[in-house]
Amino acid sequence: MAKLPVSPEKIIEDFGPHLNFTPTEGYPGRDEPDATVKTHCCFCGMQCGIQLLVKNNKVVGFEPWMEFPFNEGRLCPKGVQRYLQDNHPDRLLDPLERVEGKGFKPVSWDTALDRVTAEIQRIQQAYGKDAFSILSGVSLTNEKSYLMGKFARVAVKTSNLDYNGRLCMVSAGAGNKKAFGLDRTSNNYTDLAHAEVIIVAGANVSETFPTLTYWIWRARDNGAKLIVVDPRVIPLARTADIHLPIKPGTDSALYGAMLKYLVDHDMLDHDFINNHTTGFDETIAAVKDYTLEWAEQVTGIEKEKIEQAAAMWGKASTSFLLHARGIEHHSKGVENVLGCINLVLATGRIGRPYCGYGTITGQGNGQGGREHGHKCDQLPGNRDITNPEHRKYIAGVWGIPESELPGKGLTAYELIEAIHRGEVKGLLSICFNPLVSLPNNNYVREALEKLEFYVAIDFFLNETARHADIILAGSLHEEEEGTVTTAEGRVVRIRAAVSPPANARTDTSIILDLAARLGAADKFTYKDSEAIFNELRIASKGGTANYYGITYKKIEDNMGVFWPCPSEDHPGTPRLWEDKKFATPDGKAHFNPVHYRDPGEVTDEEYPVVLTTGRVVSQYLSGTQTRRIGKLVGLIPEPLLEIHPELAMKYGIRQREMVKVSTRRGTGEFPANIVETIRKDTVFIPYHWPGRKSANQLTIGTLDPVSKIPEFKVCACKLEPLGVISRPGETTAFDSI
Repeated sequence: MAKLPVSPEKIIEDFGPHLNFTPTEGYPGRDEPDATVKTHCCFCGMQCGIQLLVKNNKVVGFEPWMEFPFNEGRLCPKGVQRYLQDNHPDRLLDPLERVEGKGFKPVSWDTALDRVTAEIQRIQQAYGKDAFSILSGVSLTNEKSYLMGKFARVAVKTSNLDYNGRLCMVSAGAGNKKAFGLDRTSNNYTDLAHAEVIIVAGANVSETFPTLTYWIWRARDNGAKLIVVDPRVIPLARTADIHLPIKPGTDSALYGAMLKYLVDHDMLDHDFINNHTTGFDETIAAVKDYTLEWAEQVTGIEKEKIEQAAAMWGKASTSFLLHARGIEHHSKGVENVLGCINLVLATGRIGRPYCGYGTITGQGNGQGGREHGHKCDQLPGNRDITNPEHRKYIAGVWGIPESELPGKGLTAYELIEAIHRGEVKGLLSICFNPLVSLPNNNYVREALEKLEFYVAIDFFLNETARHADIILAGSLHEEEEGTVTTAEGRVVRIRAAVSPPANARTDTSIILDLAARLGAADKFTYKDSEAIFNELRIASKGGTANYYGITYKKIEDNMGVFWPCPSEDHPGTPRLWEDKKFATPDGKAHFNPVHYRDPGEVTDEEYPVVLTTGRVVSQYLSGTQTRRIGKLVGLIPEPLLEIHPELAMKYGIRQREMVKVSTRRGTGEFPANIVETIRKDTVFIPYHWPGRKSANQLTIGTLDPVSKIPEFKVCACKLEPLGVISRPGETTAFDSI
């Protein structure tokens, strides 16, 4: 029998007395904090330094941390207001157990953990080890990311472990490893300030990584030229020297045509190509027919603009190329990434000052979280789980026979498909909200209803957890010690500012308790987070993501250490490959041929409009945290459908009129926001909202064959005005865009 999600109203009715809220309590002591704790923001991959103010074991405010070298005290709207979630009335304070048809009831930790243990054992005895799966999150610290990988493989003994970074940076990671043998942004962001030309592709920096904008403006002040590739005139594009309004799903055609232009006009670094790379001839052969005229037809960008951008890039002596989800959320995301890398390698501008390349990581620990082993195909240190030597080394660190180490499992969306096939019967998730985050979420909801058992670990009751049998009240970012790795590759310290309230527990203590109940206590004997990190250091030693020389003290003394750092006397590596020795087996950077192909779904007569998705400035990922912060909700209270005036006129759509958007997977209704800053054949919906406001009820589950990332950024849709105006006379932040 399918399990129905518990409604928010039912949760308040049944669970209200156990929420972290007393109306008469007030907020004492804001003027005189007990402590000021230097730590980092819990949101995007910038991991800006921040000081949290603590009173009576509660975070009551913040102060800028001016000394931290990346953001120097600057914070975005989310960072400024992040502390407001700490005392939120929705905070989970006890483990919860589903009572079918009646909602959730609080239970003791022993009852909850005994039930979880029994269900894992029952499912695995009945269906096999891999019938129980785990989905982890990259908002977790490095320590917890490492712990989840070890827990899945040593305690639960399943191969079916993956993480929500599968929805973010995996295309970049796969492309980086193919080209460089190592997955990290090549330079710290201060190098941006001195680059002559900057390309920003598929990255709405001003809204999603606002503090990074400062370094781009520093470069502009120094005379840098800026090229922005995006189907919308995002804020960063408004003052760009060249804006390339690309048709979603055609990125590799653009980069291939630009590469051909560089070849045709001999804007190449022949010495670098000849001495430090392989694969150049095959790569050039793949784009030999990519004329500017062809690229204009495919991408929808005027050929003159493509030519100008290629010439500007080719003539520069220093440059930086940055990209994010806009080119990665595709069924050919890896190919798009490789197309960008080919432009960098062709001009030889990497491994030296002010010349960089990299992906902008989106999640809080998007960099470190993809390095230490809670991916289905990965072991700590960014090792390959199918490599016999890698397996042998990690099995030795963990004290188990290599034969007992599970193999490669299914990726996040593939796990949902396996649930539908009846191959996966149980699920544990931590800091992951797949019902909002994954594409085609009606299909995801059906999978959750088919599970025999589902346990969620989180600090708020997210939309997915409403389908759970057991909910374990976990910890916020500022309630545990640890480390994260910023988008630059800088490992920094997260400091515990407060302890979890009431009966909530730290995520680490929950996992360690479960490991012991599953019979693996002797493999999880950590006294604190630093002990986990010290084992991570050993596990990463010799891997491409080598943290061996990094210690808590070294991080604190230097306000962060850049990996790779192979020994304790090594200073860390802010700029990669200055010796031109890449991390590939042959020590060279690899060009990779890219042949253009269409996205997984193209427009037709029935579905004639391109739909793309992305973020807005006031929200973060699935919104579990930011949709609970009133000022952020007030800034942009709901998702709007961005549509060009000409397309709106074609369908008779008026400003703020509700529009029915349909794809082959579902329908949603969104207020129209008519703007001139989007392509005439494309509409945009932000994805942070659940239920009827969810953009991901429309998106497609087509996966990149290498990275297995879903194609969030392009699918075909149709539009129907509903004749109803949403909240007449009310405006939102979108009106000024």
